[in-house]
Amino acid sequence: MSIRAALAIAALAAPVAILATPLIAQTAVSEPDVLNNPNPDALQVYGLPGGAKPKSIKDEKVQFGKAIRIELPGGGNPWSVGVNSPLLKPVKKGDKITVAFYARLEKGADGATTGRIHAMQLQLSAAPYTALFAKQNLDIDGTWKFFHVTGKADRDYAKGELSAALHVNTAKQTIDIGAVAVLNYGQVP
Repeated sequence: MSIRAALAIAALAAPVAILATPLIAQTAVSEPDVLNNPNPDALQVYGLPGGAKPKSIKDEKVQFGKAIRIELPGGGNPWSVGVNSPLLKPVKKGDKITVAFYARLEKGADGATTGRIHAMQLQLSAAPYTALFAKQNLDIDGTWKFFHVTGKADRDYAKGELSAALHVNTAKQTIDIGAVAVLNYGQVP
């Protein structure tokens, strides 16, 4: 199975609307185009104190068997520490785009068993970093959770003009981020 097919299956396992539609009325859904490098080792982490870098970890419980571990300082704005994955392909106005990723809490603030990621979004890669679409307040715990958000491009964007972004500095906690995939379903309703 190709990485594209694996990501597409993991990202959007048969939408409920398709399952509820009689088989005769269903049309084939084309395989989405993967717009970024979903490998956790390719993620760009910014804002860690002293230029610290995330640690690469192995974990067979998450897709691809690896993730990055980020020790967050807490304090300040949630976006003062973040994870970005730039798009390596252009996007056309009206394209249906999904951002999907895996996350879990490794160590909570003051012994907490739950944590939070402030936002996941598709945004401009440079100032003013405007979000095209986002999902906020993603609760995490010690188990791997799968998150996704879907929206449409409001105009054409060149390669590298957009990035998937996670705003993660919500507390002094340690989080693990697995594969981050940005999938383009093209011009579909």
